[in-house]
Amino acid sequence: MTDEAGVRAALQRDQEATSSLRAQLRGDLEAIFAAAADVATDDEHDPEGATIAYERSRTQALIDQADAHLSDITLALQSLDAGTYGACVRCGAPIAPARLQARPAVRTCIDCAAR
Repeated sequence: MTDEAGVRAALQRDQEATSSLRAQLRGDLEAIFAAAADVATDDEHDPEGATIAYERSRTQALIDQADAHLSDITLALQSLDAGTYGACVRCGAPIAPARLQARPAVRTCIDCAAR
């Protein structure tokens, strides 16, 4: 995927999917908070499964990951507009086409990512 239109389309699809996932996760987090407010049990010692605190933390971590990915997508779209898409933000070297095809929002070359 080296053509700008194809890259832009892939990034926009990813942006829409990630935004949708983030909205779903926000709804899940709100449901967790609501469930915790309705129940006066000791969830930290519930032998039936995961604690409410764990579920809340896990869901928040997934939201944070989605936010970071959305930020990467926005930066990739901006670099497309600026004509700098495909250059590593750390060292300036070109990012391998296979890496860009696998992860269109990636910002670093494989060498910098390994560091």
